[in-house]
Amino acid sequence: MAEANAGKVNNDVETKIINVAKSLFIEKGFAETHMSDIAEKVGITRPALHYYFRTKDKIFQVVFATIIQSVIPKVKDILSEQNMPIGKRVEAIVDTYYTLFKENPYLPLFVVKEIHRDVDHLIYTIRTSPMKDTLIKIKEILQKDMQEGRLKKIPFPVLFYTFYGMLIFPFLTKNLIIHFGINNEVEFENVLARWKSHIISQMEELMTP
Repeated sequence: MAEANAGKVNNDVETKIINVAKSLFIEKGFAETHMSDIAEKVGITRPALHYYFRTKDKIFQVVFATIIQSVIPKVKDILSEQNMPIGKRVEAIVDTYYTLFKENPYLPLFVVKEIHRDVDHLIYTIRTSPMKDTLIKIKEILQKDMQEGRLKKIPFPVLFYTFYGMLIFPFLTKNLIIHFGINNEVEFENVLARWKSHIISQMEELMTP
């Protein structure tokens, strides 16, 4: 019983570390977040933090894997529905990302900053995460749809830029939109809803054979 309780305490502390680190990484960025910041906010000593995670890189890898694991498998499952019209698949994927971004509004900016700060570090984190195989599977699903004529053959950089450019730009520029008269979260939600229909129509135009 004592061992079970100790294991639960360890799991609870580790979960708290991950959640705190996620919040700090998104708010301050990887470079500006220090192990002492994480330890202080968790309420443990820095040596105790090192007991759970030896380096900041290790924490970052777990945090980033946790973030993408909350969305990427869902994207794969949606894309696997090959009998679903592409517009419906795009809509479901957008809804999945919207949910993630509403819960973590600074996440898009965090990812963009990390790409500019150290893209090799970010790519390494992705390649060493459990989600690497899922990302490969997503590419294979799209390639198969293109090869079998369900989707138009499009270079993957074009597909990536078009979808993610439209997806994240409203979140990156939210403060600017608010400055121009979007007065509250409800109005921003309305903007997102209208923008979602634009994303769907543009992706249908791009991908329909």
